[in-house]
Amino acid sequence: MAPPAAPRSPRARLLDVLEAIEGIRNATADLDFDSYAGNWIVRRAVERGLEIISEASRHFSAAMKAAHPDVPWREIAGIGNVLRHEYQRVEDRLVWNVIRDHIAPLEAAVRAAIAELPGPE
Repeated sequence: MAPPAAPRSPRARLLDVLEAIEGIRNATADLDFDSYAGNWIVRRAVERGLEIISEASRHFSAAMKAAHPDVPWREIAGIGNVLRHEYQRVEDRLVWNVIRDHIAPLEAAVRAAIAELPGPE
């Protein structure tokens, strides 16, 4: 049995979010809603990316979240619960709207939070 992993740093978690955002963008770049909804592999990849974002966001400090009040942190954490535990309730249109309307502001907040961190990149 492998030893438990060391806790991830705030920078590492923020970078996890950026990587997930990039993956979601790449997976959906040339798609419209119907193409997205009709592609099981892309839908599941996007959902996994959102799960990663959700989980990472749960570890961000209250100060970091407060510095970026325009980001719906509670909803970001909540979507992960739905994707993991209530997957039968996931609506493709809702996920598509998250991709189109909420990824860019989240990315901006995460990039700003990374810039605010002390120490080397």
